[in-house]
Amino acid sequence: MISNKKLNDFLPDKNSSYFKSFDIDNIESIKQVSKDEIITCLKTVMDPEIPVNLYDLGLIYKIEIDDNNNVKVEMTLTNPNCPVAGEMPKNLGKSVEKVKGIRSIQVKLVWEPKWHKEFMSEDAKLALDIF
Repeated sequence: MISNKKLNDFLPDKNSSYFKSFDIDNIESIKQVSKDEIITCLKTVMDPEIPVNLYDLGLIYKIEIDDNNNVKVEMTLTNPNCPVAGEMPKNLGKSVEKVKGIRSIQVKLVWEPKWHKEFMSEDAKLALDIF
């Protein structure tokens, strides 16, 4: 008998997302948030076990910003059994909340594609002596 199990079938029950919305009175007067502003915030969140930020580790798979400054981020972890997996989306979301003018932030933890060290930036590889 062949089973079509997926990675999620083996993961512990962890909070896999974070969402927060903000009241903005006059959205027309708010400038469009840039991807660079979001990345700057994401780079402040460090992996608790590795001395490198989550962005440079290649754990951020997608950043979307719509015309109303609603921000969506998809992220993963180096290891699905990370003991702080449930905290990581919240930590990323809290870092992005600092960007002036965002309407909402949603961070979703995903497991596909599986993370690989090739996703890391050159700076992260250098910091960890990975060649």
